[in-house]
Amino acid sequence: MGFIADALSRVKPSATIAVTNKARELKAAGRDVIGLGAGEPDFDTPENIKAAAIAAITEGKTKYTAVDGIPELKAAICAKFSRENGLSYEPSQITVGTGGKQVLYNALIATINPGDEVIVPTPYWVSYPDMVLLAGGEPVIVEADKSTFKITAEALEAAITPKTKWFIFNSPSNPSGAAYTREELKALTDVLLRHPQVWVMSDDMYEHLVYDGFEFTTPAQVEPKLYYRTLTVNGVSKAYAMTGWRIGYAGGPVELIKAMAKVQSQSTSNPSSIAQWAAVEALNGPQDFIPANNEVFKARRDLVVSMLNQAKGLSCPTPEGAFYVFPSCAGTLGKTAPSGKVIETDEDFVTELLESEGVAVVQGSAFGLGPNFRISYATSTEALEEACTRIQRFCGNLK
Repeated sequence: MGFIADALSRVKPSATIAVTNKARELKAAGRDVIGLGAGEPDFDTPENIKAAAIAAITEGKTKYTAVDGIPELKAAICAKFSRENGLSYEPSQITVGTGGKQVLYNALIATINPGDEVIVPTPYWVSYPDMVLLAGGEPVIVEADKSTFKITAEALEAAITPKTKWFIFNSPSNPSGAAYTREELKALTDVLLRHPQVWVMSDDMYEHLVYDGFEFTTPAQVEPKLYYRTLTVNGVSKAYAMTGWRIGYAGGPVELIKAMAKVQSQSTSNPSSIAQWAAVEALNGPQDFIPANNEVFKARRDLVVSMLNQAKGLSCPTPEGAFYVFPSCAGTLGKTAPSGKVIETDEDFVTELLESEGVAVVQGSAFGLGPNFRISYATSTEALEEACTRIQRFCGNLK
């Protein structure tokens, strides 16, 4: 259709949203479907955070706010960065958006010129490359090691050109759950120090979701010399079980933050005032539920990894963080599903799994790396056990 912008022909709809919608449609049609596509904790938002939102409504804090966040939330974010990451920011260096996705998008729209390159390691969150394309840039895909799902310093060095503007870094990772140790991250920041034109966009959304004593670090913390060209992005969605509240934030250089505010002022303006007050309480209030939730997530991770590794043709590494696993289904390729279809790709695998057993997962190719698939274990232990039993049965029935 000639009326629609050419730029949209360069991008794809979100695969994770598509899988979630397909699962909903099948459920509505009466199918018994277990949806493992959405990256959304099944825990409820803590009571103190809900109470803060209700108080904001009762007290009439329901008007427009400053475009990129109320002063109280910016102060809470500055305190969080100082307390947890050793990063010192002023409120003028903080931006608040409608979820982390808007923050990332604002940064790209505010900085990308035609032909600018953005390095995106695989496997990547589905939105990174498409946001770069919408901003008029060129995503440069760097393939990670398939056993660790991490890129090496050598691979990063080889991908940088005079046109490189950003390096998008995500640890712990969506979709793999892989997290970089301080030493692994230092190897990457050493490369970046040699290329002063490259800025770092660090997506730390899963910061608090790490297991087995793993120590989270972020690039500007590991290498302070990168502080002035790093945008450190985070939010309340995952650790605080506040996905629907839509609050993301970032700290970075004043010039960049001002440019991002200009973009936001002409698109959405401020995030919900009520959600902002809830986020103030989330960051300033008790944090003790986070390790308690993590114990549940870790038990679910161990259950899913164990059961998937018992399925014929699957191989599932144990991730360091987030609430995803990213098993390989290479051992199922070339086999025939109960429907009679030969499984030739990871997309075939997830399609046949949904049709045959009613388990909705996302194909690895949507994240730039196959033949794998992503499972979110941010759902009930009972549902996960049943889903993994069905996956084992499906793999066992392949001929």
